[in-house]
Amino acid sequence: MSLHRWAYDDAASATAGCATFIAEKLDEAIRLRGRANFAISGGSSPKPLFRELAKTGMDWEKIHLFWVDERCVPPGHPDSNYTMAEEFLIRPAKAPPSNVFRVLAELEPRDAAAHYVDVLQEELGDSPEFDVIHHGMGQDAHTASLFPGEPLIRDRTQLAAAVYVTKLKSWRVTLCPKVLLAARFTVIFAPGQDKIPVLNQVLEGARDPMKLPIQLLLEKRGETYWFMEAAV
Repeated sequence: MSLHRWAYDDAASATAGCATFIAEKLDEAIRLRGRANFAISGGSSPKPLFRELAKTGMDWEKIHLFWVDERCVPPGHPDSNYTMAEEFLIRPAKAPPSNVFRVLAELEPRDAAAHYVDVLQEELGDSPEFDVIHHGMGQDAHTASLFPGEPLIRDRTQLAAAVYVTKLKSWRVTLCPKVLLAARFTVIFAPGQDKIPVLNQVLEGARDPMKLPIQLLLEKRGETYWFMEAAV
């Protein structure tokens, strides 16, 4: 595995650097294979990143957009990762709807997960390999919807699954490690001074993905890039 840790002076610089890197890798995929497959994460922290990506001038006609995870709420709900991406990335970038493969989170969680697996297999085959997967990281070191103690962290067979997050009392649909670990390039976007202690523990501490789920990305065989702020 090649691990690259890039620390920037501030969040704005980290955002610009991450957006530029993602755009370069997606453009490279288009040149090599005619299309790029890109999975994005949700929450609030990617909003500035999505704004930057929308301004890059990439060929969105050839970029196919998927989700790392989704809250089990319908489109339009304030918690919907799709709705946030639609506002900050999809509409500003003028990405064609036919290239957007959202999780049908308005369905029952297990039905939504099963449908998403079907979509992944139809679009990417039985062993999906994304060109770029974008991750965020929570204060508890969760990534995707894999929270500390979640049995799916050890799963290497499923593509996507429904998961109940006890601490949040809510259902989600998430990509599973088999897919997360297969990406050609993995980007972890985690700016903020408050995240530096957790990132240091993740990258320099003992390995225990069941306690620090984002450490599962340290198992990757491919390229992994961490975009963060430098400690002040």
